Amino acid sequence: MRKDMLELGRYSDPSLLILSSLASGPKHGYAMMEDILQFSGTRLEPGTLYGAITRLEKRGWIEPLAAEERRRPYRMTVAGAAALREQLATMQQIVTTGLQRLSLA
Repeated sequence: MRKDMLELGRYSDPSLLILSSLASGPKHGYAMMEDILQFSGTRLEPGTLYGAITRLEKRGWIEPLAAEERRRPYRMTVAGAAALREQLATMQQIVTTGLQRLSLA
């Protein structure tokens, strides 16, 4: 696994949720919070959301767009999409393995 993916492990939940939200298109913070709540049942607090946004932006996985009124939307970069694909593939393998092992138990 790439070094930057290992580092993502510390923040996997908010980062994964944000990247998954942005996979459907650009969103500002509140829209991400609502989307994440809808598809995952997880409510990210603003501090958690914006802390993860800052980390994702520093890694080059998301980028800000021009502000719309007082809201700043973000979009996922090509590097962010690659990171999300890699993380989801790993998670899929974990889920498949776990389910197979449970059926043997």
